Amino acid sequence: MAKILVIGGSLGGLFAANILLRQGHDVTLLEKAIGSLDGRGAGIVTHDALADALREAGIAVDDSLGVAVSKRVTLGADGESLGEMPLSQILTSWSRLYHLLKENFPSERYLQGKNVKTVSQDASSVQVTCEDGSSYEAELLIASDGIRSAVRAQVAPEIQPEYAGYIAWRGVCDESHLSNYTLDTLFNYFGFCLPNGEQMLGYPVAGSGNDTRPGKRRYNFVWYRPASEDGELVKLLTDADGHYYPTGIPPLKVSWKHIAEMRKVARDILAPQYAEILEKTASPFLQAIYDVRSDQIVFGRIALMGDAAFVGRPHVGMGVTKAGDEAIVIARHIAQFGATPAALDAYSNERLTLGQQVVARAQYLGRYMQAQGSKGTRDSNSLRRNADTVMAETAIDISTLLVEGKAVPESL
Repeated sequence: MAKILVIGGSLGGLFAANILLRQGHDVTLLEKAIGSLDGRGAGIVTHDALADALREAGIAVDDSLGVAVSKRVTLGADGESLGEMPLSQILTSWSRLYHLLKENFPSERYLQGKNVKTVSQDASSVQVTCEDGSSYEAELLIASDGIRSAVRAQVAPEIQPEYAGYIAWRGVCDESHLSNYTLDTLFNYFGFCLPNGEQMLGYPVAGSGNDTRPGKRRYNFVWYRPASEDGELVKLLTDADGHYYPTGIPPLKVSWKHIAEMRKVARDILAPQYAEILEKTASPFLQAIYDVRSDQIVFGRIALMGDAAFVGRPHVGMGVTKAGDEAIVIARHIAQFGATPAALDAYSNERLTLGQQVVARAQYLGRYMQAQGSKGTRDSNSLRRNADTVMAETAIDISTLLVEGKAVPESL
């Protein structure tokens, strides 16, 4: 079978590496970080396609995957319900998926400290050199090395992340720390809160050690807030010692002053349940929201997938599912055409437009989030209409809409 390189040891790369290895290929995965990636990311909304990708990777899917919720609820600033919507979903965590995929892949094939320096190719192979002096050769290269992809920077440097104009505060809070009021009115649901021009959402996920037992779980939250690129964003990406992290501040480097201010604002404008969650979250972190939209994802024997190819804002709730889908499609076409450029071209033909639709869908949801509170008065009827729309459109399974080309409403 073929020799295949996968660049990037996060979820997308692990999906591709596991699936291709199960097909009998000689797979080597190169990851730039050293040590476990556990702790990155937070909650993940699952869809049927994500479960399919896990099975393709050789992983049994059962009740231990995550926490089940049966409905969605939107809370007003007073903590009272603005509306509810029945929707059964399984909510898991980045950590849970990472452990499942990483432990399923042979450790001797998962090479760390491999920061890609150069990528080249000829008629029969792809060559990669790393900053540590090591080099690798394969018939195909699958790049799943994230929003700042080193591979994409070489094959398509014109494709750059574009800042969306807002950030997300994120984190997880232990269930055992919360009051009965918050547990009874919010914890067991996929919840929302809609301040003017902002959006808070959250849902329960497994706790420490991927424990899903009641009392041992955590509540994952994402709070979208506007931040100007040249002013507020720079400040937020600067730690307490004045060090600026332009490509993303490490979670434990977020300034305590910014966390304190965030918690103060939460008490002023969020439902008290969410204010409590933010107060009791030990290490909240922040994420600048970007779009990455590619017009080309295959370059000869090199394919981009996952966040290296497209980044849709988290509202769409499909980042990991999309990567799993892409890994399945790549493997299917390699099985049909062999480890050839033709296989990657077939992958591009199938996934390029779909990836662009996911980005467009996420942009639509982001625009709605920003616009829903910017039109002056907010009477109870408009608040409920906003709540109904947000609950119906955020982080739902849009696989049918993608196939039909209707990821974005036609009226827009």
